Formats: sequence, structure tokens, C-alpha cells
Amino acid sequence: MTPAQIIALGVLAGVVVALIHGKLRSDVVALAGAAVLLGTRTVRPVEVQAAFASPAILALASLFVIAYAMELSGLLGVLIRGATRLCARLGAVGLWLVIAFCGLASAFLNNTPIVVLGAPVVRDVARSMDLSPKRFLIPLSYATILGGACTLIGTSTNLLVNDMARNAGQPAFSLFEITPVALVIAAVGGLYLVLVGPRLLGAEPAASPASEPMARPPNSPPAGEDPALYPVDAPFDPVKAGAALGVFTLVVTVAALGLLPIAAAAFAGAVLLVVTGVISVEDAYKGLRPEILLLIAGMVVVGLSLELTGLAALTTDALVGWLRGLGPLFALALIYGATLFLTEILSNAAVAVLLTPMAVALAESLGVNPRPFLVAVMMAASAAFATPFGYQTNVLVYQMGGYRYLDFVRIGAPLNLITWAAGMAAIPIFFPF
Repeated sequence: MTPAQIIALGVLAGVVVALIHGKLRSDVVALAGAAVLLGTRTVRPVEVQAAFASPAILALASLFVIAYAMELSGLLGVLIRGATRLCARLGAVGLWLVIAFCGLASAFLNNTPIVVLGAPVVRDVARSMDLSPKRFLIPLSYATILGGACTLIGTSTNLLVNDMARNAGQPAFSLFEITPVALVIAAVGGLYLVLVGPRLLGAEPAASPASEPMARPPNSPPAGEDPALYPVDAPFDPVKAGAALGVFTLVVTVAALGLLPIAAAAFAGAVLLVVTGVISVEDAYKGLRPEILLLIAGMVVVGLSLELTGLAALTTDALVGWLRGLGPLFALALIYGATLFLTEILSNAAVAVLLTPMAVALAESLGVNPRPFLVAVMMAASAAFATPFGYQTNVLVYQMGGYRYLDFVRIGAPLNLITWAAGMAAIPIFFPF
């Protein structure tokens, strides 16, 4: 190994250990790793600059502003409360409809504020029907995770994988290109949650430790779980709500039709909302969530170091020698499984950055299309079901529902295996090798 490869490997190991340890914020860890790589000249300033100015960062920042404008207008709260009032008449079926609605909304909006708004409603409606909230709060979190994977903008992971794939010479994904695969996985996962999930969760009434501080996951930025960030009780402003929803719809339509890249469309939409006064400049900055943007930028630099030093290619060459006789389907299953495992202990951004270059290099070395491997990373990197600390929304319901750690293992580990199998069945159909 070259000195540069040794440094890149050491930084990667240090970042992974720090993220698992969980004493430092994820964004600080990622930025520290990037600083070491830059200070040792393992990466050049121009490459760091490109990471911080990537289309994924611009798209995410802009979408955060648009989503925050919708939340400030009271639109999301009105939608969730209206759906709940309509479905409460249907008993448990109504609650499952509310959960399905939250999953659908997560395909276009960040799922953390959706769960912040929806979880208390689901809990209270369940109690009013003498049903245990435990049966519904974990499924609510999981449904938003499954829904978030259904579009390119549904989760930061998908945008990040798309950005890194393009840097590796692959064509960019369109807004709904991954939707067929994600819908298959979501449908299978949803059936499991409805038919099997409640039997695996306790039926006793759940506690409501509303006055206790929110638990913080070791591998996620603290602000990602802060309910004070979201205007849960924002009064409904029909003018601002209509304007924010109209701009968001326009952004999605323009991106879906391919008229503009998603980064350009979202940036124009966010600026339009600020210029027209739908959201103030101060609120726009507040909604940016820089801890997530900096985490992604820092991890992109770490990922770039693996490519630039040849460390990713070195690892891939070793894998190819082992996998060549087993075929691309086995390699796809390996990438999917490795992503599933790592995303339970690391942030999904970190996993996406680590495995995307490897997925592309592995596919190219096997002489097959990298597309299915990239989709596998997208689908698996957000599928943190087996621990309460693997995803922000899991943390929110963990405390509210009074769950035990093993509740997530009991319902989430089988869901990981089921969605893995569904993904392996669906990906080769929609994205042939």
C-alpha cells in the first residue's frame, strides 16, 4: 500500500470508530476526517471544494428550505390532523391509513418532521380507541423510511448516491427511476408491518414520557431529533401554504420532466419562496439543517479519498477474484447485505459514501451494468430497522412509545431480511445486469 492509501484507510477507520462510539457529533467526525485528508495532502483543495459544492448538497439545502416553508405554513399539520379525523372513524384500519399517508408524504418530504407531527396523533388516536400505541408507532417510523426511498428526493441518501455515481462517470438517476423497485420493497414491508408487526409488539398500554429529554442516537446529528426545530403548532396560513405547495409541486414536475436538474429546480424554488416573502430569510437559514449538509460533505471527502488513492479499486479487485465465479447476482446480494449491516451502526450518509464507489467498481470489474448495484445501495442504506438508533424517526418513536431496545430487534431484523429478499427479486427485473 502507498502512503496515501495508508492515510486514507486510517482516516476511514478513525471515522468509523468515532461514529460507532457516538461521543462526538457525526458532522464533527466527518469534517475532522476531511480536515486530516486535506492537511496530509491526500486530497486536494479543489476536490474538497467540489464535495462542499456538489449538486446533492445544493438540492438538499434547497429542499430543506421548501419543506420548512410548508411546515411553517401549518400545511403538514393540517393534512395529518385532517387525515386522522377522517380515518379515526374506521378504527385500527384508519390508523393504518394514516401511517400509509405518512409513508406517501415521505417520498417527497423529509420524514423526521412528518413523524414529529404524526406520532403524537397516532398515539392519542390509538389510546382513544383503547388500542396500544406500541402497535402503530414503530410501523409509523418504518413506513416513512420505506416511503422515503421511493423517489430520488425522498431521502438524502438517494441524492448522495446519485451524486457520487455521477462523479464516477455514471448517468444521473431521474426523479422516479427508482420508484418501481422501492414500491415493491415498500409493499412487501408494509404487508409485513400490518399482518405480522402487531403480533411481535407488546399489547400493553405504552407510557408517554413527554417531559423526558429526547434520546440521542450515537450515529446521527443531535438536531435531527430535536422536535423544537419543527413548527408542530404552527397556525395554518392558507396563502403561504398554497404558495409553498405550489412551488414544491412545480419543482417536482420540472425535475420529473427533465427540464432542469433537481438541484437547479429546487434552488430556484427556494429562492422564489424567500423573494416572495413566503418564508423569511431568517427562517430559511433556520430550515437549512447545516449539520446534515456538513455531515454529507465531510463524508463525500472521505469517500473521494478511497477513490483517488486507489484504495477502493484495491479492495474491489480482491473481491472480484472471489466473486467472479459466483456471478453478478451474488455480488449484488453481497453489496445489499453489507449496506444493510453497516447502516445499522453508521449514518446512512457514511454508508452511501463508503459503498457507492465500491459498488460501481465491482460492477465494472464483473463487466455488468452498475445501475442495479447503485439501486441496491440506495434501498439498503436507509433501511435501518433493527435498532432504535439507526435512523432519526426510530429515535422519536422509541421514547414516545416506551419501547425496549429488543422491540426494534424483534420487528426490525425480520423486516431487514424481508426487504432484502424483495429488493433482490425486484432490482434485476427493473435494472437488468
